[in-house]
Amino acid sequence: MKLGLVTYNLARGWSIEKIIEMCSKTGFEAVELRTTHAHGVEPSINLEERRRVRETFEKSPVRLLSLGTTCEYHSPDKAEVDRNIETTKAFIRLAYDVGALGVKVRPNRLMEDYGIPREKTIKQIAEALRQCGGYAEQYGIEVWLEVHGYGTSDPCCIRDIMELSNHPYLGVCWNSNETDLINGSIRESFKMLKNWIRSVHIHELYDKSYPYRELFQLLKDTNYNRYCLAEIDESSDPERIMKYYKALWEELIK
Repeated sequence: MKLGLVTYNLARGWSIEKIIEMCSKTGFEAVELRTTHAHGVEPSINLEERRRVRETFEKSPVRLLSLGTTCEYHSPDKAEVDRNIETTKAFIRLAYDVGALGVKVRPNRLMEDYGIPREKTIKQIAEALRQCGGYAEQYGIEVWLEVHGYGTSDPCCIRDIMELSNHPYLGVCWNSNETDLINGSIRESFKMLKNWIRSVHIHELYDKSYPYRELFQLLKDTNYNRYCLAEIDESSDPERIMKYYKALWEELIK
């Protein structure tokens, strides 16, 4: 297991060069570039810019692991879902060009409060994901569904989506949510999703309401050898915060 960074929110204002500099100084080994942030790595950039991004990371000790999108597939408006699928495909092509491994997407919410049954939304999300997975396979890029959203942050919901979508290039981004907890433990939720976990988001490690030590042990038990990505708030002294974060992470994974 290795430690990485999500640019949401600590690094939202940083250039690629600043991201690499700060991660290198503090022992963070990978990054997920979240869309709309100052790094500017978006589907709109041209091939030359994509080549520059790829080469910049390849020459550095920091891996460009993934692209964090806001693509979502829950809307009752088919045209909106189709737009999100096409945007996902654009990010898949971008990930291929810049040398990333994965593209993170999200379910975002169920629509029961709008009178749409849970099962219908889950099926719709799964069908959209399967399309994205089939497209991603052509490029050798993985698509990771974040455990996120109103109703959809329930691990049972994510399990149902993944079972229905059923594609080898689809995985789960574990998001370290309160909704993972059952009687103070995440063991049952983790067991539901462990076979699909391809990426992990972690938050404030000092927060004892979430059992991070248990999470890291469960990941080790499944031989997880990928990255845990820190998704933490901005700071006026980011280098110091990142150094402390790395030190605490190293203690918790022992």
